[in-house]
Order: sequence, then C-alpha cells, then structure tokens
Amino acid sequence: MPSAKVLESKKEIVAQLTERLKNAQAGVIADYRGLTVAQDTELRAKLREAGVEYTIVKNTLTRFAANEVGLEGLDPILHGPTALATSADDVVAPAKVLVEFAKENEQLEIKAGFVDGKVIDVNEVKVYASIPNKETLIAKMLGSLQAPIGNLVRTLDAIAKKDEAAE
Repeated sequence: MPSAKVLESKKEIVAQLTERLKNAQAGVIADYRGLTVAQDTELRAKLREAGVEYTIVKNTLTRFAANEVGLEGLDPILHGPTALATSADDVVAPAKVLVEFAKENEQLEIKAGFVDGKVIDVNEVKVYASIPNKETLIAKMLGSLQAPIGNLVRTLDAIAKKDEAAE
C-alpha cells in the first residue's frame, strides 16, 4: 500500500492529466521505444515549435484521467511505454508532427489519438495529419475570397478603358 504522500502525489498527477485532456482539442498517443536521445530531442523541439505539449506518461495514471474525461476507448492501447502529445489550440498539430516524424523514424509507433473527446485509431490520426494547418487553411480561404473581387476589379477596369478608347 503506497504511503499517503505518494498517493497524494499520484492524485495530483491524475488531476493535472485530467485537466490537460479536458482542455485539449486533440491528442496523439505514441510508443517512443527505440528513439535515441537525439531523435527524442529533435521530436520535442518540433512539437514545441508547433505548440504541442509532449510528455511521457504512466499508463495507470493516464487511464484514470482518460476515464474521468470520457476517453475510455484509450484503455486497450495504454500499455508499454507511452508518450502523450496534446494541443489546446490546433486539432491537426499533434498528428501532423508525430506522423511526419514517424515516417523518418520507424521506431516511433503511433498507437491512437483523440479529437474533441472522441477516440480515433491510427488511420484517422494519419487523416488528421494530412489536413493543412490552420494558417494554410486561412490563407486559402482568404485567397478564395479575394479571387472574385479581383476579377470584378479587372472587369470594371477593362470596361473603363474601353469607354475611354471609344470617346
């Protein structure tokens, strides 16, 4: 039986994990076994740059936190070494960074993920990874909105020049 001090420490960790999972728009769970220190450092830097929180987690504590926020579907994959990458701002960032890194480093195995409180499998994580990031989507949308206006301006300009030439 763990001491009261250890038990209290674990309860605090579960509370922090619960809050993190509750606030996350998306997350990915991966097995990091086999990564070298240099590879892990590179991965952490890429995740930090993308605004993704990445930590190594204890499966039992993660299981308690996941069950508390309604992510019971994670239970079967919480075995072996587990890393958790979450983002409170961007749905695609954790998946995009981890999937791209896993392509170059076969040791990193993506187990599953979750989006808006729903557990997703590896294939769905890869689908999310293929979605352009938020900034790219905004730029495409603005470009789409500007195109008709630009065409209208060019058409009106052509009409004005034609009228000037006719006078």
